[in-house]
Amino acid sequence: MEKTPAIKYATSLLRLMLAWVLASTLLFGIAHAQSAEPAMVVIAHPATAEDSIPRASLRAILGMRLQRWPGETPVKVFVLGDEVPEHATFSKSVLQVFPHQLRMAWDRQVFSGQGQYPEAVSSPQEMLAKVASTPGAIGYVKASEVTPNVRVLKIR
Repeated sequence: MEKTPAIKYATSLLRLMLAWVLASTLLFGIAHAQSAEPAMVVIAHPATAEDSIPRASLRAILGMRLQRWPGETPVKVFVLGDEVPEHATFSKSVLQVFPHQLRMAWDRQVFSGQGQYPEAVSSPQEMLAKVASTPGAIGYVKASEVTPNVRVLKIR
């Protein structure tokens, strides 16, 4: 049995509406997932001369391969513990590496005798306090948690 033009039109319209609903749902889901992650920022000791840092240098510092700031001040790295959700968010969104890749870089440095682990802190409050009180320190927190006691570094 052949479909009439009205049935063909209704079927096409129904398919178009279904595609629109699916596309809208998918786009809403992506937008919601992206906004669910908090914005993370890199923080440094307030006396740090730098206002910005290249992403490659930041990766080298957090990977414990670069141990001095450009002015020769030793870098002291603070990180949140592996179990803190913001650590994974920072690793993936700012450093653009998975947390396990960062952990493997630290292990390589330590086991080869070329470096040490960064100092782990248990909370954003402890991160802010340690970075604010340690010359040469670098760390990260949610943008909403930044205090005037630390310097925020822009990533270039």
